[in-house]
Amino acid sequence: MITIIILTFVIGYLLIAMEHNIHIDKSAPALIIGVLCWTAYICLSPKDHHVVTHELYEYLGEISGVLFFLLGAMTIVELIDVHHGFDLITGRISTSKQSTLLWTISLATFFLSAALDNLTTTIVMISVLRKLIPKREIRIFFISVVVIAANAGGAWSPIGDVTTTMLWIGGQVTTVNIIVKLILPSLVCLIIPVAIATTTLGNTSTQGGALGFGNVPFSPYQLIKRNEQLTVLILGISALLFVPIFKTLTGLPPFMGILLGLGVMWLITEIMHKHKDPELKGKLSVIYTIKKVDVAGVLFFFGILVAISSLQATGILKDLATYMDETIGNIYAIGLILGLLSAVVDNVPLVAAAIGMYDLAVFPTNHWLWEFIAYCAGTGGSALIIGSAAGVAAMGMEKIGFGWYIKKVSWLALAGYFGGAITYMLIQMFLYS
Repeated sequence: MITIIILTFVIGYLLIAMEHNIHIDKSAPALIIGVLCWTAYICLSPKDHHVVTHELYEYLGEISGVLFFLLGAMTIVELIDVHHGFDLITGRISTSKQSTLLWTISLATFFLSAALDNLTTTIVMISVLRKLIPKREIRIFFISVVVIAANAGGAWSPIGDVTTTMLWIGGQVTTVNIIVKLILPSLVCLIIPVAIATTTLGNTSTQGGALGFGNVPFSPYQLIKRNEQLTVLILGISALLFVPIFKTLTGLPPFMGILLGLGVMWLITEIMHKHKDPELKGKLSVIYTIKKVDVAGVLFFFGILVAISSLQATGILKDLATYMDETIGNIYAIGLILGLLSAVVDNVPLVAAAIGMYDLAVFPTNHWLWEFIAYCAGTGGSALIIGSAAGVAAMGMEKIGFGWYIKKVSWLALAGYFGGAITYMLIQMFLYS
């Protein structure tokens, strides 16, 4: 039984990792291995079928919390986007000097990613850089640094990266602690590559001119008032930032807070647009927005988390944790390896596996192991263009070559990755040991 489950998972995992080579969306193999792993478990296990089914439902309770949170957050972000609310932020960038622009874009990405998510922030920043930098060679370098900044920014926030969100929802980390412990290492992870990159840019111009606040597009339909754009932007970001507060005050899981925020935004936008032309109102509604949400991505998370839960239920992950502890021994080394692996394969299953490998009874909430895994899994993917959702989005939108990224950017990302990791270790050693 164990061999069949592992073999099924490995084959599916390889198909997911080779998504861009075989041109098959990773959601398909994720769903297949999720079902097949549990099918093998229930058919070949000596346990009663009712017991296995009960185990599955227990895991589904945890998984559904992650999925509903993602659906709510993604809908809120899309709602801001259809109102062009992000233009009110990005439109304030008003420099064309390359070195200054790189720092401005990188820091804006870093903090925006913590409030939204790394994928959305990357897409927003690519749109900005297309306006600011017409020369493709320079632009794709800036966008590659944006990928590093987005991943670094998402790692220290419970809502900035799906892997940190998983650890937060699972009870491995808490809001204030993960921010306090990881913001500096994540910032170092960004500062090192940006500082190195600016030495080669100098004071040359982007040749694209500045994009001042007054040049922000009024709206896609030319009928939305600026104050409506601002209202939706403030509501959306407030709804996202309110989730950790809601969880702390009520003790309810995060998906309840995000759905409350979505409900409030839904109500207010319906009232805001009730007198508009029906066609325009329809394109600004939550119902229209939900159609733009990446459902395939949500199904991928479902499939891979279900598959990981089968490995957890059969005890395979516990055995793997024991083996790694005995052969590698050093938890920091294990964390670094997981981070580097996330540049090759998706970090979601890696973190899901880590959650299953290490027990909260042994490594309680806010143990440094979880913090270090959050940092490594969140930032390690920057080493390759295919190593994160942000990188894949950049690769698709700007046709950034895999080889070009390795030659020009990977070493910068790795310098930041190891610099941030060393920063975390030093902080842990001198302040918390």
